Amino acid sequence: MTRPTFQIDGKPVTFTEGQTIMEAATAAGVYIPHLCHNPEFEPHGSCKLCTVKVNGRNCSACTFPAADGQEVLNDTAELNELRRTITQMLFVEGNHLCPSCEKSGNCQLQAAAYFLGMTDAHFPFFYPRRELDASHPDILLDRDRCIFCALCVRASRDVDGKNVFAIGGRGIDSRLIVNSPSGRLADTPIAATDKATRVCPVGAILIKRHGFEVPIGERVYDRHTIAEESLEREEPIVEARHD
Repeated sequence: MTRPTFQIDGKPVTFTEGQTIMEAATAAGVYIPHLCHNPEFEPHGSCKLCTVKVNGRNCSACTFPAADGQEVLNDTAELNELRRTITQMLFVEGNHLCPSCEKSGNCQLQAAAYFLGMTDAHFPFFYPRRELDASHPDILLDRDRCIFCALCVRASRDVDGKNVFAIGGRGIDSRLIVNSPSGRLADTPIAATDKATRVCPVGAILIKRHGFEVPIGERVYDRHTIAEESLEREEPIVEARHD
C-alpha cells in the first residue's frame, strides 16, 4: 500500500496518518527550526519559530497535521526572515547576556540565532525587571533568560506530576510563575533529578554547583549546528551532569 506523501521545498516526504508536519519532516531528515517543540510532549505551538507555508498559508509545523498532497515551504528567504525576527524579539524581550551565561554553547536560542544568521538584535532592548530565585538548595531559576516555551510547565505537570511551574500574564507582561504559597522554588517539591530541570532550552533553569563542567568551545552547539543535533537526536540536547 502506498503511503501518503507531501512535498516540502519540492522534496517528497512520506508520513504516517496522524503525524504532524514537524514529525514527518524530522523523520525524513528535514530540519524545521523550533524552540518550544519537544517530541516527548504534546505540541504547544507557542514560539512560532517552526512556521511553514502549507498550500500558501502560514502554519505551525509542530501542530499542523500532515496531509496527502500538501505543498509545504520551509527553507525560504521569507520564512527565515520571519524566524530571524522572532529570534531577535526573544533576545530583546528578555535579558540574554550570552558571553556570561552558563548555558552558552548549549543554548538552543543562541544556536537558532547562529543558524538563522542573526547578527544583531535589530530592536531596542526592553531590559525587563525579572526576579531571580536562588531559594532552592540545588536549583537556580533565572527568569531573565526565560522564553516562555512552557517546556518546564509541561514536564513538571505531565512527567514529574508536580505542577511546579505556570505561565502567567500575556504578551510583554508574561511571566514564569512558581506554584507555591510563597512563590519561591524552595517551597515546592521540585528536585534536581526532575524532568522539568532538564528540558529548558535556554539558561533559565540551572543545577547549582555544576556550572561550566564542560568548557566553552566543547559544548553541543560549539561542535554542531542546531539542525545537525535536532536531526541526530529527537530529544533536545543538554549538558551532561554528574549529580
